[in-house]
Amino acid sequence: MSVFDGKRLPAGFFQIDTERLREGWYSDAYFLNTEMILTTLAEEGYNFNGMSDIIEIDNINNINGISPVNLNNGDIIVEMQFFTRRRPFSLIAGTDEAIAILRECTGYFNDKGQFVNTYHTMEVEAAMDGVVNFYEGNPKEVSPIMKIKGKYRDFARLETPILGVLTESTRIATNVYNVLAAAGGKDIMFFPARFAHYKVQEMHGYAYALAVKAYNQKYGKSSRAIVSTNAQGNWWGAHGGGTVAHASIACFLGDTAETMMQFCRVVPQEVPRIALVDFHNDCVGDTLKVMEKMFLAFLELYQAGRYNEAEKYRLFGVRLDTSGNMRDVSIPPLGDKNLDCGVNPRLVWNVRNAIDRAYESWDFPDSYAELAKAWCQQVKIIATGGFDAAKISRFEEMRVPVDIYGVGSSFLENSNVNNTKNDFTADIVKVKIDDKWYDLSKVGRRSCSNPDLGLVGGI
Repeated sequence: MSVFDGKRLPAGFFQIDTERLREGWYSDAYFLNTEMILTTLAEEGYNFNGMSDIIEIDNINNINGISPVNLNNGDIIVEMQFFTRRRPFSLIAGTDEAIAILRECTGYFNDKGQFVNTYHTMEVEAAMDGVVNFYEGNPKEVSPIMKIKGKYRDFARLETPILGVLTESTRIATNVYNVLAAAGGKDIMFFPARFAHYKVQEMHGYAYALAVKAYNQKYGKSSRAIVSTNAQGNWWGAHGGGTVAHASIACFLGDTAETMMQFCRVVPQEVPRIALVDFHNDCVGDTLKVMEKMFLAFLELYQAGRYNEAEKYRLFGVRLDTSGNMRDVSIPPLGDKNLDCGVNPRLVWNVRNAIDRAYESWDFPDSYAELAKAWCQQVKIIATGGFDAAKISRFEEMRVPVDIYGVGSSFLENSNVNNTKNDFTADIVKVKIDDKWYDLSKVGRRSCSNPDLGLVGGI
């Protein structure tokens, strides 16, 4: 069952380019060629005039008792299955959009150039977005997440965009799921917007949220879905969040503490105050400057009884984003780039220790010591820059005190390394002749089943 309550997303969410999908604008040319050939044969009334290794032809020119006169290849009805073979599993996403494409774009153009929708003549089975699809490695034992039965020339041109939707959505969802597993359910900020075309942000954000909910449901966790753009949250009703960028600090002439003071003063209180502290490659130093300035502003308002206003100056966390080719000034060199540079465990521990004891050097009345201590120790550490499931796993195994990870480009990866390749493919596995289905597929493939498949309703 889908983690989104068993309901499919409305077709309108996807803003499908219906006109150009129908015209084959996004289709590989060989599918268009096939459609043109089948359409021409149907118009000509062509009947099968070849030989088949799958269906035996007897000596009176019948195909298993079926006369070739009745076999019009142009109108051939097929069963096509769509599947992926990522090991050991994939978290499926994109079926809702694929179905929306089929509903809107299955059919043909008549002699007057009008599109005739024939989706109602098809039978479509599909898994719900959010199901986990397992694959053990046997190429003949795939678990299809969608099956289409219908006149092939009516949907041939849709194979390319459907495969693309399923591949991209499922890859993101599965990669996010694996990162959450590596982080043990800690919050994962979704930061790939700058690494992909802006038009795919909505789909990416949906796949991310799907994975967060699936992981929480599976393991009883409460990880939050945190996106950076409004587009990423559009399909599920969320808004982008964030605080400051390096460019913000540059606008304040490199003064990170003053940047945060103005952020706190101007930005609504419900936005978490997260300081980016690597501008000078001195995460500890900038963290301490930000904390002291913000706490003293907090304390002044607190002492005046303006408690709600004081909360504007409560630091939620600091974000470490040190470049992988830079060594923070707090890190004594060991001569190994992997140990010295970027956001590494030693840097996180240095910052954590500095945060927890920062109040000890501040000038305030002793009666507020416990308040200051609590204010400091609730500050979280957000680690970003070059994180993926493998790096997060190392940090978690070492119990590095990261509270939240921010992950970007690794969510988009689709390589053969560690079986992360998430490509989908589709095959015709059966043909229908005189109301009887015959197995027919390329060598190495066959029609397979999946209990997660369910019939999809009509238009």
